[in-house]
Amino acid sequence: MQERKGHFLEKISHKFTRWIGTPASIIVHTILFVGFFGLEWLGFSFDNILLFLTTLVSLEAIYLAIFIQMSVNRSFTSLNAVEADIDKIQDEVKDLGVDVEEISVDIDKIQESDELEVLKDQKTVHNLETIQAGLQRLMREIEIIKTKP
Repeated sequence: MQERKGHFLEKISHKFTRWIGTPASIIVHTILFVGFFGLEWLGFSFDNILLFLTTLVSLEAIYLAIFIQMSVNRSFTSLNAVEADIDKIQDEVKDLGVDVEEISVDIDKIQESDELEVLKDQKTVHNLETIQAGLQRLMREIEIIKTKP
């Protein structure tokens, strides 16, 4: 029940503080003030009108200050939540940066490994070509030796 009541008061404070900052609020307040001063024509004492109006305006100021503070507190809580989200996102971005660096290092290692393998393959091919050329030369020499009397 207390939580529901608090939620209801927060809604009222939010609506009231939003309404106070509108032109409609100025119009309503002006009409009320003029209306209260018009009560003098209906026979009410000017001192009583001022006393009542002063009390009413003081109470309005007190409640408005409380509602504004509730709005500030709500905004502060909201800002803290946003700040916590920003901190979390920054940590995640930092972690992603570390992951990207690790991936970059892995890619460099893979590229170096691929380059070494290509060099090894090229060296193997060169060695095989050298051996093949040597064997062909030996075969020709053997043919020459066979054909000699």
